[in-house]
Amino acid sequence: MASGTTSLPVRTPASLPARSPFGGTMRRDRWWLQPLAVFTGLTAFGIYSTWAAFQGEFYTFGNYLSPFYSPELLGDSHHAWLGPSPAWWADSWLGWLRWSPAFMILWAPLGFRFTCYYYRGAYYKAFWGDPPSCTVGEPRKSYLGEHSFPLIMQNIHRYFLYVAVIFIGILSYDAWKGFWFEGPGGGEAFGIGLGSLVLVVNVVLLAGYTFGCHSLRHLVGGGMNRLSGRPLRREAHRGVSCLNRRHMLWAWMSLVWVGFSDVYVRLCSMGIWTDWRIL
Repeated sequence: MASGTTSLPVRTPASLPARSPFGGTMRRDRWWLQPLAVFTGLTAFGIYSTWAAFQGEFYTFGNYLSPFYSPELLGDSHHAWLGPSPAWWADSWLGWLRWSPAFMILWAPLGFRFTCYYYRGAYYKAFWGDPPSCTVGEPRKSYLGEHSFPLIMQNIHRYFLYVAVIFIGILSYDAWKGFWFEGPGGGEAFGIGLGSLVLVVNVVLLAGYTFGCHSLRHLVGGGMNRLSGRPLRREAHRGVSCLNRRHMLWAWMSLVWVGFSDVYVRLCSMGIWTDWRIL
């Protein structure tokens, strides 16, 4: 080696760390609490909502209609829009199953929640372990993303949004009807029952969740480089963004309350609870 030169260090190729096994992590916090809570909450709601939908009874109480059955398109209560339950149902191969008006409408709110951007992240972790939490080992070696079946169907969330907005209007009408009770002489009289307030809170929470949707935020403010030139869209974007900041909170509060609303109407209809009349 010539005088005055320095030797360069010999570099050895670096190796990537071994892939962590499923659930493997260096985290010392209780990272499993959140996915466990999500798993428990969504499973409980899924079991109850399925059971309630298949009941086909005890979903109305006077002027109250359970949100699980709204709108009641075909049914045997006075809330039905298009007439009574289909007579052919009992004579078909589905006759072993009680007709339920919920069969016709529950696909819409459930589809909206199932494809929701927040709920995707929640149940991907809680049910699929994809991943269970940040820096925690996954059960699979590759990730296909949402570009192939079945996860590509998640991209229809924006279309479920349009349907969900219509449902907010329908549930608002149901809440308004919840203030009109049978009065003297058989007519309707304005009043306030505890169930009236239950249905109003349900609409408020569902509206907060729906109108804070990521897709709606993009719809009112996306595709523009400068919102300041469109004052109406700018204010709409601000309003949706305000709700979107607490989208997870709105999602869970509305999920719990829509289930409670069905429980309230159901137990009143069964005579277990008494609807407290405030006015």
